[in-house]
Amino acid sequence: MTPEIYRFRFEPDACMKEVHESLLLSIFAAEGLHGRSCVRLDVSFCADDDKRALVVDARTEAGHTVARIFTNFLIRQFGEEAFHIERVGRQREDVLVAEARR
Repeated sequence: MTPEIYRFRFEPDACMKEVHESLLLSIFAAEGLHGRSCVRLDVSFCADDDKRALVVDARTEAGHTVARIFTNFLIRQFGEEAFHIERVGRQREDVLVAEARR
């Protein structure tokens, strides 16, 4: 698996509260596959509601699972046109970590 960090950007029609709820459900689903402790240790994300963006670190197996489940939930809930996903390159990794710590 190629290490990836994914940035999700949402159109104005997508309710950010519902986006966060979908992420939480994705995390619960990943716990069923990987176990609660693994998910707690290996899954990280950060959100910026003002920018209508959410970043999921998929560099671990559990993180990749969350990203895949989350993407599917978003498609089902909001439709494919309501959000965009971009892979964040390794050069941006330090910036994302710093943003998540603020």
